[in-house]
Amino acid sequence: MARLPLPPARAVLAGRLRDEDVVAVHTATRLVRIFTARGNHPQRWNSFRYTGPLPHGRFDQQRPGKGGAPATDRREGVLYFGLSVRTSVAEVFQTTSIVDRRTRGPQLVVVRPTRTLRLLDLTGLWPTRVGASQEISSGPKKITQAWARAIRSAFGDFDGLWYRSSMDGGEPALCLWDPPAGQALPAEADVLLPLDHPGLDVPLGRVCEALNYTLLG
Repeated sequence: MARLPLPPARAVLAGRLRDEDVVAVHTATRLVRIFTARGNHPQRWNSFRYTGPLPHGRFDQQRPGKGGAPATDRREGVLYFGLSVRTSVAEVFQTTSIVDRRTRGPQLVVVRPTRTLRLLDLTGLWPTRVGASQEISSGPKKITQAWARAIRSAFGDFDGLWYRSSMDGGEPALCLWDPPAGQALPAEADVLLPLDHPGLDVPLGRVCEALNYTLLG
């Protein structure tokens, strides 16, 4: 079984970092996100989430509140992206495998960062060197959230994490943290469409067929 213990001390994490453990995401890179614009917790395309950790947030770095409940900390924002629509669909709708295009007003956004992002690479050998494994991208979320807090403490100047999507065959996914990544999002998105836009009928159909997800709406 792949190993995923609780993280070691901050000095261990920082001391085993090498140049190749940092991924530079350049300004031409398109980042894809699906979010809900309506419901009890409406979001905007460029809004970081400062409340957590949530059960589904793999690398939510917020410290739990009383009794382990999510807490709000304006110094700890988190936002997740994929590099493709398929990765975003696979991750966002993984619980039910049903892509509901209307309930809570899901939106698709594509953006490019305004500066190069510096991310810790969890897809290479750094997890192994610090006593973990690639289980860090698929293991129990309470443990991966503990790793996120430890990494955040050790590398406060990093914009976030580069990891493998456990739902899309290990394709790249990004977790961004604010600060500092909040200053790296553009004022306008390249693409911003409701998920039920007719222009998304065919691409979403193909994505759902590949994933064996059910497309509604």
